[in-house]
Amino acid sequence: MLTRFRSMPATALAAVLGCALMATAAVPAAAQDKPKKEKKGKKEEEAAKGVSITPSKAFGPVVKKIQDAANLKDAAALQAALAEGEPQATTPEDKYWIGHFTLQLGILNKDKATQGKGLETMLASGKTPPESAALYNYYTGSFAYDEKNYAKAIERLEAAKAGGAKEAQLPTLLMDSYLASGQVDKGITLAKEAIEATRAAGQRPSDELYVRPIRALQAANRNEEVLDMMTLRMRDYPQPQVWRQTLFILLQQTGENKEVALDTLRLMRATNSMLQRPEYLEYASLATEAALPGEVVSVIKVGKAAKVIPDKDAKFDEIAKTQGDRIGDEETTLTAYAAKPTTLSDPKRAGATGDVMVGYGRYADAVKLYDAALAAGGDKELWTYRKGVAQALAGDSAGAKATLATITGPRKRLAQLWTVKIDTPAAAPAAAAAPAAPTT
Repeated sequence: MLTRFRSMPATALAAVLGCALMATAAVPAAAQDKPKKEKKGKKEEEAAKGVSITPSKAFGPVVKKIQDAANLKDAAALQAALAEGEPQATTPEDKYWIGHFTLQLGILNKDKATQGKGLETMLASGKTPPESAALYNYYTGSFAYDEKNYAKAIERLEAAKAGGAKEAQLPTLLMDSYLASGQVDKGITLAKEAIEATRAAGQRPSDELYVRPIRALQAANRNEEVLDMMTLRMRDYPQPQVWRQTLFILLQQTGENKEVALDTLRLMRATNSMLQRPEYLEYASLATEAALPGEVVSVIKVGKAAKVIPDKDAKFDEIAKTQGDRIGDEETTLTAYAAKPTTLSDPKRAGATGDVMVGYGRYADAVKLYDAALAAGGDKELWTYRKGVAQALAGDSAGAKATLATITGPRKRLAQLWTVKIDTPAAAPAAAAAPAAPTT
């Protein structure tokens, strides 16, 4: 009787991913601008240095008093000076300096609300130097994001992006603001752009650029797009847990197609993502039904070596003994059987013999048999796919990718994932692992 681990209660499509988006990093350092007084004969020098933000004549003494308190890092004195001076700020330049010192007060007190007020005041004054505007927009956007004010976050973060801000969290915050406000397509587009730009720069994209869109697509029941994004994610996060998350969802979609289910489990095995006992039990059941005793015994050995299956396990020990008895002299007679004209001319027999070869690790021999099955008019999608897998397992990466690229049927997604596996280096150490696999 077939045992299917995915028929158990699962959360794969509901909450397989659980990264928490990190808040923005440090607040911006206090602006380095200082009140400037235009000096006679120095216009050219000032122009070369940039925009001069000169307070009004009446406001000059107020600025000096506030500046003195700021220089002493006396938060109480600075707050009092600001309260006294704010009503006297009449020009945009005056208001800019009120915002500037309000930001400094917020930094002294580690008060994000005050920091945000200062930044908002500087931006509203219209006097913020162009080289600072992008950064200030970024931080006001990030503060709005923290407050779940996504409309404002989008406005400010878009302005930061347009102004050339380079903060690492900018794409993630803007993307998540789109998603949280229901603009899923904008969020997905931005995520993909940021992913490819980061990869082009030789860096690994934040996992949040994958995780957040995946969760939004899951919530919208856009399941094929979920798998598209998860397939992209595998390039940068090929840890076994992440492979299992992706392949678990594929298993949910195989229905009663046992051959596709077995192929999916084989990819789980190849990516070391069979992490729990039930998937080994389903694999063993499917391979038993397919009359592949060598593969059954082999996968049980893998499970025991990985300590997923206990050394003493009555169920698996019984399966291993029964299938071991069925092996008999199969492996020793396989070569002669595979060479018979009656085997090579019968597509089902040739393909099935190729499957047996794979079970014994004879991948190059399996490729020849799959070619024979195809030449004899066998199931093109099935035997082409399994040929590509055998090529990959045999180390023929270029041949495997060329073969797998032709798959257009039910195994198209598996073929894409095998190609990712071929192109992807070994998984990062456990310390860099992505979120844990779904509960099954």
